[in-house]
Parts: sequence; C-alpha cells; structure tokens
Amino acid sequence: MISSRRSSTAASALTGWFKSSYSGGSNGECLEVARGHAAVPVRDSKAAHGPAVVFSADGWSSFVTALKNGRLSA
Repeated sequence: MISSRRSSTAASALTGWFKSSYSGGSNGECLEVARGHAAVPVRDSKAAHGPAVVFSADGWSSFVTALKNGRLSA
C-alpha cells in the first residue's frame, strides 16, 4: 500500500506509469508519474524497477504549480 507521506516503494509493484509530454527524448532526464493511486508515485524513467518516491496529492500539486509559475529553477 502507498502512504500519503513521502516514502519510497518498489516502482515495479505499481501500475499506470506515464512520462510527461515535456520530457526530452534524448536527454535521459525524465520522470514518470503513476496514475490511479491515492498518493502520487514518481520514479526515474531510467530506473523503472528501482524505487519510487511517493508524494501526497497536495504536495505534488504544489510542486507542479511552483514549477509552472517559475518559483523553482532547474
């Protein structure tokens, strides 16, 4: 079961992974997010069988909004 607090779980045990349409094809710096879970699992696309970091839905939404609004830099 996925916790709503930040944690790590085996990414291979989860389903519904997708990569953002903003991800570059050749850079290898892509994250994938899994749909259909109460919390938001995130993994490195190059390590599909590695760990996933799990965020609360509110935490992930705040992070994405901050990125979109330029409050975080890469």
